[in-house]
Amino acid sequence: MAQQTVEAYLKEKIRDLPDWPVEGVLFRDITPVLEDPEAFKTAIDSLSELMKDLDFSKIVAVESRGFIFGGALAHKMGKGFVIVRKPGKLPCETIAHSYELEYGKDTLEMHNDSIKPGEKVVILDDLIATGGSAKATAMLVEKLGGKVEAIVFLIELEFLKGKEKLKEYDVFSVVKY
Repeated sequence: MAQQTVEAYLKEKIRDLPDWPVEGVLFRDITPVLEDPEAFKTAIDSLSELMKDLDFSKIVAVESRGFIFGGALAHKMGKGFVIVRKPGKLPCETIAHSYELEYGKDTLEMHNDSIKPGEKVVILDDLIATGGSAKATAMLVEKLGGKVEAIVFLIELEFLKGKEKLKEYDVFSVVKY
């Protein structure tokens, strides 16, 4: 990989699946990255590099692929780890935020004691498309009095303009399509 950029290396590993899950969608499949120890290490190292100068105490990751990267990064960086899930999946009291999708509505939840007032966090997910789930997660953090230091993604689908929904935050990604 010496002559190749990290982005180009990871793009070689990410599998393109045309017409999945529905016709007309080109799905970016990260499972080959996860299955290859060197590619997974490269992804984790690249994400931690984006976050190294940020002042935060917890990584807040979005269900479900965000958990894979979030847990590894929290361990590597010595940070706390908070999970954000679909409704009814968390065992304790939660707060919720609903948001609009292109085709309907969705809701995300987090435990109501996950973030303390004034606590600084980084939100993490595997991919940003339209930005809806990242924005909803930021709203959950802020409802609890937390501060979003940045929102970080392994993959950004630039043509869907999800960053526009997150313009009040610093947003970083490793691989851009």
